[in-house]
This record gives sequence, C-alpha cells and structure tokens, in this order.
Amino acid sequence: MSVSPLAPASFPELPAVGGVELATLAAGLRYEKRADLMLAFLAEGTTVAGTFTKSLCPSAPVDWCRRILANGTARAVACNAGNANAFTGKHGDTATELTATTLATALGVEANEIFLASTGVIGETLPTEALASALPVLAGNRVPTSAATWQEAADAIRTTDTFAKGASASADVAGTAVNVVGIAKGSGMIAPDMATMLGFLFTDAAVTAEALQSMLSDGVEHSFNRITVDSDTSTSDTVLLFATGAAETPLISGPNDPGYAELAAAVSAVNLDLSHQIVRDGEGATKFVEVRVTGAETDQAAKIIALAIGNSPLVKTALAAEDANWGRIVMAVGKAGQRADRDALAIWIGDEQVAADGIQLDGYSEDRATEHLKEDHVILTTDVGIGSGAATIWTCDLTHGYIDINAGYRS
Repeated sequence: MSVSPLAPASFPELPAVGGVELATLAAGLRYEKRADLMLAFLAEGTTVAGTFTKSLCPSAPVDWCRRILANGTARAVACNAGNANAFTGKHGDTATELTATTLATALGVEANEIFLASTGVIGETLPTEALASALPVLAGNRVPTSAATWQEAADAIRTTDTFAKGASASADVAGTAVNVVGIAKGSGMIAPDMATMLGFLFTDAAVTAEALQSMLSDGVEHSFNRITVDSDTSTSDTVLLFATGAAETPLISGPNDPGYAELAAAVSAVNLDLSHQIVRDGEGATKFVEVRVTGAETDQAAKIIALAIGNSPLVKTALAAEDANWGRIVMAVGKAGQRADRDALAIWIGDEQVAADGIQLDGYSEDRATEHLKEDHVILTTDVGIGSGAATIWTCDLTHGYIDINAGYRS
C-alpha cells in the first residue's frame, strides 16, 4: 500500500514520558512479519480519562473500558490490530477478559486496571490460544519511552493506515515542564461520535481523574469529533488519556488550579494534531479539506451543517475532480436540517467568493476557484445568514482509491 500523498515527511520526534513503558510484538493475530500488539505499562497511581464510540454495536473492549473507567486509575493499556473483537458474542467477552487477566498476572497488577482496545475486521473471533501465549511475551518486552519506541507503538496499532501517527506538546505546571504525547490510528470508518479510530495520550503531570476527563472531553469535542472520512462511526472508537504524575507536579484537580489551562491546551493540541493526521490518511485521500460554517443559529447547528458538507459524496467527489461545482455545497446546506437563509447564503472556495445573498457573485472566477482546488489543503467557507453560530470540521476528498481499499479489505 502506498503512503498517503498528504502524509507528513516523517514520524515526529516524540519525547519520553516518565512513568510509561512500551512494548510491541508480532503475534501473528492477523498480520505477518509486523507487530500487531501494543502495550503501555503505567506507573502506580496513574489516573485515566476516556471517551468512546456512541455506536449501539460497540466492541467488547469498549464495554470493558466503560466498566472500569469509573475506578479512575490505570496500570496498562493494550491494543491489538487486525481484529476489532466486535460483534463476536460471548467469545468477545471471553477474549477481553483473557487479555486483561493474562496481562494482570504478567505485570503484577489488577485486571480492572488494564484498559483494552481492538481494531480491524468486525465479526471475526480473536484467536485466544495465540493471545494467551503472546501476552506474557509482550509484557516482558517493555522498555522506557523514546522516539523509537513511540514510533514502534504507533506502527503496531495500524490497520489500513499508510503511516504511523504521533504528536506531542509541552506545558508548564507550576514551574515544571511536562509533556503530553499521543499516538493514534485511523484511516477509514472515520466519523467519530463519542468522543475504525483509536487514540492513546500520556502525560507525566499529576491530575485527578475528574480533571483529566474534563480536559479530554473538551479536547475530543473540538478535534476527533470534528473529523470525517466517510461518515461511518466505528464500533471501536476510543480515546484514552493517562496521567502518571512522574513529573511530581502539584496535583491538578480542577480548572482553577495552576497549570490546568496550560495542560488542557497541550492535550487539545495533541488531539487536534492526531485528528488531522487521520484525515490526511483518509483511505484514498488526495485533499485535506477544511469546512468552515458561520452565521448559523448555534455552534452545534454550524457543526451539523459543516458535517453535512464534509460527508456529502457529491461534494467530496467534486473536490477529488477539482471541480468548483458549488451547487453541491448549497445542496448539502439545504439537507442538513438546520436553519439557513437561502437568500442570505454566502460561499467561498479558498479566498474566492462564489456567492452572496443567495446568488452567484458578479465577478466570480471559476478559474481562481479551480486553482485553489488543485492545492493539497482546500478550504470551503459558508455563511448561512441566520445567527452567530460557527464551527469548523475537517474531511478529505473521495476517490476511487477508497473503493479499492474497502472492496478488498478482508482479502
């Protein structure tokens, strides 16, 4: 599989995070000659926050994580790639419990402190015998975090991704520098609603589970929940944030504590970076597309309209063809189910204003609009003429490459 033309030049140089050890293993659960298991072992006292898919057909690992999240603490997170462990009945629960209990024994921790994620094909059972033999080996492979081990971990959780995804940011907490590092996977079945995509973030700051959840939920809403590749919400969408406290900062317990705003901003920056990378790796994508909507009744209405534009196959195929068919944007606004004033509608393709007051502008240049559509980063802006609500979402174009990838995904 060729690497996305929108991929970054290289995997970022991610810093170490105290209190985190990483391990990977080629267990042969689906893929040959590549790692398909990832483990992050976490220091005692690590707190956790999480957001999960709103799909009514969630995977067994999502159910597991939801059950143990209320404890607020974590000692490990493990992920397998190639098999979603979703829609697998009691076997799915058995495989999940086997994974947690086997790792708990190998690591010397409690099973309900081990968070799990699976990604890949839906409806196929995980090979439990292979898991049972591989997990102790995985646990024994753990090493401190480094630029190399972060990349190995990000590689191990990929499925149809064409490149590994990682991001980092730093923050000052009461005079102490702390790091936030994240890895993610995702390329298709991307329209997160939670929060197949996964994201794992780690910081060495000391944060209560409640404060961590507030940071994560806000960050996810303005990043992962504002991307779409194909409008399909996965059974497995999971984003987890862990705080080890290894930097020995004062404990952050709420938004008024020193360092809260700075750390929350770093968490949001990592979420946004990772979510953009997922869109840039959209299956078959050749354009990174930013859809801006203003003038809506509320911010939520603007988001719904923006997603209607970003999810429209007609809009997305026009972008792939570099065709400035702005009537398709009008169509998408009209079908969104949110208030819009047809006779006040304004549209831009890049810096070129196409329409105002519900009609095409005199002086509009389709040639200039088309030139913008030839760029890798396309911006579509629409004002719907109702109020002050605004939102931005990110998507990609729709090419025949998407069909090629998904028509043969299981082969």
